[in-house]
Amino acid sequence: QVQLVESGGGLVQAGGSLRLSCAASGSIFSLNTMGWFRRAPGKQRELVATITSRSSTTYVDSVKGRFNISRDNAQNTVYLQMNSLKPEDTAVYYCRFQVLSTTTVTFKDYWGQGTQVTVSS
Repeated sequence: QVQLVESGGGLVQAGGSLRLSCAASGSIFSLNTMGWFRRAPGKQRELVATITSRSSTTYVDSVKGRFNISRDNAQNTVYLQMNSLKPEDTAVYYCRFQVLSTTTVTFKDYWGQGTQVTVSS
């Protein structure tokens, strides 16, 4: 009923930039908090950044000052602008939306398919 499609990953040299996008479609009534997570090889999934419906943001310490999360409510899309990338940012990045669909009465989490970000040194 609700689909999330990510784009924007790729290979970049250290110090470079990438912009991830995640767009939701389907039976959407309302979107609450949106977030980006990542999972590096051999590590647990990590919350990278969140943005609430009022555009209040949070970041994990390791990306503060380098990453910026934003949202376009009209397009049901969340973005992650990643600057000054480091090799340790290499991971699969996933978006997560809290969605109230037209067929439910509570918010439910939906996940994107993941997009690979590789930062070379």
